Amino acid sequence: MRKDNAQLTIRKIAVRFSQVTATVVLCATMFVGTAMAETVLRVSHGLGRGGAETMDAHTVDAFYFMNQLVHERLTRTDETGAATPYLATSWSIADDGLTLTMQLREGVSFHDGSDFDAADVVYSISRILDPEVDSPNRSTIKSVDSIEALGSHTVRFNLNQPDADLPIALTEWKMIMIPEDSGDTMATSGIGTGPFRLSRLDPEGTSEVVVNEDYWGQRAGIDRVEVIAIPDSEARIQALLTGQIDYIEALTAQQKPMFENNPKFKTQTIPTGEWKGIIFLVDRAPFDDPRVRKAVRIAVDRQEMTNLIAGPDGGTVACDHPVWAGDAYQADIDCPQDIAEAKRLLAEAGFADGIEFDLYTSDKDPHWSTMAEVYQEQVADAGIRVNIVVAPADGYWNDVYQVETVFQTWWWQRSAGVILNLGWRSDSSWNENNWRVAEFDANLDAAAGEPDFEKRKALYGELQRQLYEEGGSLIPFHFNITRAYSASVDGFQPIEEASLRWELITKSE
Repeated sequence: MRKDNAQLTIRKIAVRFSQVTATVVLCATMFVGTAMAETVLRVSHGLGRGGAETMDAHTVDAFYFMNQLVHERLTRTDETGAATPYLATSWSIADDGLTLTMQLREGVSFHDGSDFDAADVVYSISRILDPEVDSPNRSTIKSVDSIEALGSHTVRFNLNQPDADLPIALTEWKMIMIPEDSGDTMATSGIGTGPFRLSRLDPEGTSEVVVNEDYWGQRAGIDRVEVIAIPDSEARIQALLTGQIDYIEALTAQQKPMFENNPKFKTQTIPTGEWKGIIFLVDRAPFDDPRVRKAVRIAVDRQEMTNLIAGPDGGTVACDHPVWAGDAYQADIDCPQDIAEAKRLLAEAGFADGIEFDLYTSDKDPHWSTMAEVYQEQVADAGIRVNIVVAPADGYWNDVYQVETVFQTWWWQRSAGVILNLGWRSDSSWNENNWRVAEFDANLDAAAGEPDFEKRKALYGELQRQLYEEGGSLIPFHFNITRAYSASVDGFQPIEEASLRWELITKSE
């Protein structure tokens, strides 16, 4: 055979081999694609930090949805609100109440392949306690003096006073465990132990996580989750209706009918401690006077506001403290509308002709604008004149929240000790109404350190009553939230948002 013919034959064989190979690969790809179609769950977020959202949950700019998917905590709450095992499998409190010892889960690895152990817990907790980090949750674990490793999978919290509720404080969604010495890179790396791992971080566009095949627990039922930035609440509703996203965490009373009897969707309603309210900065006139602060709150008809915003069965009236009816420490307080008393308090404070102020709201949340309008109408008879200012949804938490004098807020359910410390302790970075009262801080410590439950409940009750009498937060009710999601999605537990187990959620394509 001539040399050039031999080379031609070889080339033909090579081409045929490549064609066969390509066909085999194509068939295999088609088979895998048919037999194992990727499941993708699409959710949205409100871009409240204006693109500053970060994977470092220890900071104020934490990207909620993404952190929930990739990170885990030592404990988590169950449907009763009790602390249950998570990355910690068990714990015990010493007889004197001054140490909490935790056994850690073995066989857990981070997304970078490193093993999770006691050194990571010591690092994570110490970082949360570091004033330089300015973690909002530093205030919720003030009882912790230090933490030490007693072995590869045992840690001990050394306390400055007894704290019976510390295991519950550790359930807070920002109390995540990260690899030792990873703080400087956590904002973008997002390395955790959760059922999903970070694939793409784009807060202003679409961020993405993919299933963690090496997860210590049950493999997630979803292969990929996309978290899409949609600042406007009405746009999020339209995105769900048109199939661009699969889930919305809460509907208004007006939105429910669009989904409740629609075969394309499922809804789930549960009582929670979630609340949305109006904040008056207590260090700015005229709200630096407790008489004015009380007047602008007691002029509200809370039951009517609940009915108009959430529907007749949409929530439970609250009296300007954040502890919800499902919490063992909730105080029984009565807070009827009292226009005459509101007028009297304003006159006594030097405002016989009433007061006028701007209330900042936004389309970021579907309930806020309705709440602002109802508030404006209800308090008018008390001589309280409210100008509603609609701020852009994009960047609301940075540009309006804690910047303007009167603005709206939104909190998820938290236990009494956690939320009172987060929202009202003097040195908390989430002390949103600038309430700084040394006596309140001392009583918070006393409540946490009281070993007797009934006495501890009484102390927490007094704190709640003080907020009703003197505070700067209008908390009209706690929501019975109704979440809506595509009929192809299943697995949502009847539990508040921050305690959901995302690995249990499935979707049929």
